[in-house]
Amino acid sequence: MATTADTIDHATLERLVEAGAVRGAHIVGQPGGWGVVIQYGLIERALAAKRGAIRIFRKFETLVAYLKDIGITQYQVDASHFDPVALKTDRKRTDAAARMKNAHAAAAYKGWLTLQVQAAIDDPRPSVPHSEVAAEWATERAALLQQAERIGG
Repeated sequence: MATTADTIDHATLERLVEAGAVRGAHIVGQPGGWGVVIQYGLIERALAAKRGAIRIFRKFETLVAYLKDIGITQYQVDASHFDPVALKTDRKRTDAAARMKNAHAAAAYKGWLTLQVQAAIDDPRPSVPHSEVAAEWATERAALLQQAERIGG
């Protein structure tokens, strides 16, 4: 099945099922999961993933649910090439995990920042004019410079 060049996408499969043109489905076990070949008319095509490669379902139950949702409830199963050991390989995607961790951190920060901005907007205390703050800071800075000169000099 992995060498099948002709594929069918999800949208086309849905239209064929709605039209009643699908005459069968053949589930094929592979090392790493399950694929499906759809039979319509005199043609057989493997189901393709979004990016064009043949779609592999890691769990048989997921494939059965997918076919049932589309409207295909009867099919043949060929488990001769299915390898359950291949499913147990570690498929961690550290890049995806890091990306999701960063996305959650960004969302948490955005929520915190939104609350801080809203709290500042809702603050009932009167605003301090810039000129007043600048004058106060200039006095503080001058005092710190004098103190630094006494310590260093």
